[in-house]
Amino acid sequence: MTDTETSARPLDIQATLSELRRTFARGTTKPLAWRLRQLRALKQMLVERGPELEDALAADLAKNATEAQLSEIGPVIGEIDHALRHLRSWVRTRRVAVPLTLAPAFGRVVREPLGVVLVIGPWNYPVQLTVTPLAGALAAGNAVVVKPSELAPATSALLARLIPQYLDRSAVRVIEGGVEETTELLRERFDHIFYTGNGAVGRIVARAAAEHLTPVTLELGGKSPVFIDDSADLAVAARRIVYAKSLNAGQTCVAPDYLLATPRTAAALLPHLKDAIAEFYGPTPQDSADFGRIVNARHFDRLTGLIADRKVSLGGGFDAETRYLEPTVIDGVDVDDPLMAEEIFGPILPIVHVSGVSDAIDIITARDKPLALYVFTARRSVERRFLRETSSGAVGINVPAAHLLVPRLPFGGVGPSGSGRYHGSYSIDTFSHTKAVLSKPLNPDTLRLIYPPFTELRDLLVRFVVARTGRSRR
Repeated sequence: MTDTETSARPLDIQATLSELRRTFARGTTKPLAWRLRQLRALKQMLVERGPELEDALAADLAKNATEAQLSEIGPVIGEIDHALRHLRSWVRTRRVAVPLTLAPAFGRVVREPLGVVLVIGPWNYPVQLTVTPLAGALAAGNAVVVKPSELAPATSALLARLIPQYLDRSAVRVIEGGVEETTELLRERFDHIFYTGNGAVGRIVARAAAEHLTPVTLELGGKSPVFIDDSADLAVAARRIVYAKSLNAGQTCVAPDYLLATPRTAAALLPHLKDAIAEFYGPTPQDSADFGRIVNARHFDRLTGLIADRKVSLGGGFDAETRYLEPTVIDGVDVDDPLMAEEIFGPILPIVHVSGVSDAIDIITARDKPLALYVFTARRSVERRFLRETSSGAVGINVPAAHLLVPRLPFGGVGPSGSGRYHGSYSIDTFSHTKAVLSKPLNPDTLRLIYPPFTELRDLLVRFVVARTGRSRR
């Protein structure tokens, strides 16, 4: 097969799925040895072809090579290394105790792969957010169709070329294309669909999956808030917020979307935000090789429209030709402002004034549950209130957007920000069926003791066993 043939054409989708189903039915993907080989090969691809991946990310998003390693390639390698160390224990059959009424009997929990799964990747982190779920699906023993985002065409083309060179072609296929190809894919029956992207398309994916009762994982987004307590170290907070907000030019699903602070704290924070921007990107971020660009003209126009005719506190500059948008802060934004309507997904940070912790919590809980919530505070009481009184996919205390780098933490949303989770062992949960197995010998047939007719002796026996079982659980 040549490089130009490695990406399935739309008319080949059904044939591709048939091939993958045959591969899975033969049991090719189930052995632990096969799974480990695929993970090692995937890591080898990321290491050996790192420079090519960096070039593709630069072409698609003007992403700096160091940032590409930090936010795209490195995290996936970390996930793979973690899986290689622990996969054997994650998939091991687990024995469980059975009630006295069934003794003698043996219970066990078996993890089995789902079958053929579809991974639909996004454009903003087209390596990390495509390859990480791919790694999880392979670790769980599935055959996989990978659909990279057409909005990151250089990365999509590269993944379509590289993946068949490193992974088992009979079990992993890449299908490129746009809306037409994705629509064709969603008409087919999969055993699981893993989608990362926006809520509008997430609903389309969920509706299509419902036609086949296919389970889905939806990694969406939303407006992830930041609360700045007056006890926080504002200089440190500013650097961490600017870094998380400016990463990938703000096109990050877990980026701080808006900031909540008292007027006094907001006024004190602004100079620190200005200093942090200058520290990271110099006096003119447009000249910095470390600051990315907006992915396309449509998103650029949407973002610049949000700040048009506004009085900005910091930044506000842009260049349509290069799709550059300066890190921008707008102080004193009202909760009903258009900036607060939808996820910004760009380097614009609105600051909403609140009277304190309770007011901030009320604003957060009145909105859709976010993918992440960040709290900067030196007071444990404030931390506990946000953990107790709000709901979000994740919480970062004094650090934004870093939790997705921890393989032992689940990553996912709640409600409109997503459903399901992955990373580490949670990827095995997502891409596996946890099967219950109960085995009881035919002899002696102790179940005869509880069969009808329910005589007085059997009634006493049942009551004795039930009472004993209840005491053993206390």
